[in-house]
Amino acid sequence: MDPFEQPTEAPIRIVKKSGGHGGHHGGAWKVAYADFVTAMMALFIVLWIVGQSKQVKVYVAEYFKDPGAFMENTKGGGIFEMNRMMVGERIDDEQLKRSADSTRLAEMAAEIMKEMGGKAGLEKLAEQIQMEIVREGLRIELLDKSESFFFDVGTATLKRDAQNILEIIAKELVKLPNHVIIEGHTDSRAYSTADGYTNYELSADRANSARRVLVRNSVPLSKFDEVRGCADSRLKIPSDPMDIRNRRISIIVRFAGDLR
Repeated sequence: MDPFEQPTEAPIRIVKKSGGHGGHHGGAWKVAYADFVTAMMALFIVLWIVGQSKQVKVYVAEYFKDPGAFMENTKGGGIFEMNRMMVGERIDDEQLKRSADSTRLAEMAAEIMKEMGGKAGLEKLAEQIQMEIVREGLRIELLDKSESFFFDVGTATLKRDAQNILEIIAKELVKLPNHVIIEGHTDSRAYSTADGYTNYELSADRANSARRVLVRNSVPLSKFDEVRGCADSRLKIPSDPMDIRNRRISIIVRFAGDLR
């Protein structure tokens, strides 16, 4: 090689890598995903604790306040008792059945509203029907809107619209094993006759009128646990005892686990 000869430049090699999208994204998505999973776990734990007994909640709260003191004060028994209550007795088939029953009752409520919407003349009454899942089960309420919306004034005679709604409810009730409670309610307007007939008798008679319509539409008598005449003792609108919406019929479809 000539010592005065200039060396040739080495060729530039371009290496092209395929696959992957690391680049500027890096692993940030993994951190975000981990945060999401952690948040979901925390949510599930909170929801689970909410459904436990008062004693379990007390144990959990005391443990997280001071685990050492909790173990010392209970001499180790408290944590085992908590486990027994949570795993052995509290988290059992009963809670799973209650959850499944809540779903069925919610579906029943949706079906009732769907049926009403499909019948001429009843769709306008949807705002007079309120349904919600409560401690006892599904509460269905027929709320009055005027002086004689569902009942003739001062009587237990059901109007045709109210009967039509009860017929739809009966159709859904016969599909489930759940028992039923019927309540009659009035507002606080004084009602009495010479023979001592008051709002209590009137509300009880209205509840029984609703029960008879359900029975006529194939709901067996064995389904009814109670028929209550509440008068104005459980006002819907406590701030206005005279509000007509306090006049109502409540049908409580009990959770199946509460069968007597």
